[in-house]
Amino acid sequence: MVHSQQRSITILMLPWLAHGHISPFLELAKKLTSKRNFHIFICSTPVNLTSIKPKLSPKYSHCIEFVELHLPHEELPELPPHYHTTNGLPPHLMSSLKRAFDMSSKNFSTILTTLKPDLLIYDFLQPWAPSLASLQNIPSVEFITTNSALTSFCVHHLKNPSAKFPFPSIYIRDYEAQKLNNLLESSSNGIKDRDRIQQCSDLSSDIILVKTSREIEAKYVDYLSGLMGKKIVPVGPLVQEPMDLKVDEETWIMK
Repeated sequence: MVHSQQRSITILMLPWLAHGHISPFLELAKKLTSKRNFHIFICSTPVNLTSIKPKLSPKYSHCIEFVELHLPHEELPELPPHYHTTNGLPPHLMSSLKRAFDMSSKNFSTILTTLKPDLLIYDFLQPWAPSLASLQNIPSVEFITTNSALTSFCVHHLKNPSAKFPFPSIYIRDYEAQKLNNLLESSSNGIKDRDRIQQCSDLSSDIILVKTSREIEAKYVDYLSGLMGKKIVPVGPLVQEPMDLKVDEETWIMK
């Protein structure tokens, strides 16, 4: 009997340039490849990939690959390659990093053309990524790396700033609300972060992935779904596997 080999489904992931975003994307990649016949490419800047590579154990090396995204630096001399990450980035350069990320869209389009993935999974600040994927008939899904309680609170504030959040156990003081508003109003390339966030959720294909579980955050998951007009798919807490435990799986017996 001849068994036909099933083609791997390829997924390209593009997280925001922060470790708190790249790490959940990597853990999601591990989870997906352990359950399905997926081949996943994680795209980020060289400085970020250098720090994340040690977190990938050899058992995933055949199904998870890293792809370098080069940000322009000659046009932005204040942002050399070692600053192409939020890790250690001086706060006054955050706007420049967002601008450089936007300016890398042409390079990212080339990556899309070269890899021709079946799906793009992207983060919350780069609406140009799903737009470019759509031009190549590649479906896109947003992945939110914060929990549903925090995300629903922020989206509620974004959409209904004068209305009270329906779950009173979560609240912020007036000065904290001002700080949140300042963050949402911050802009680069003439685009406010609040607009980037909205566009990213609008461009997601029917569903949005969130790092949470219904067992813990069901009411926030449902409220977030209503706010965004999309089905929210919890992907679990995505806890990193310990790298220092070397267990021979063939001889490990659970009784």
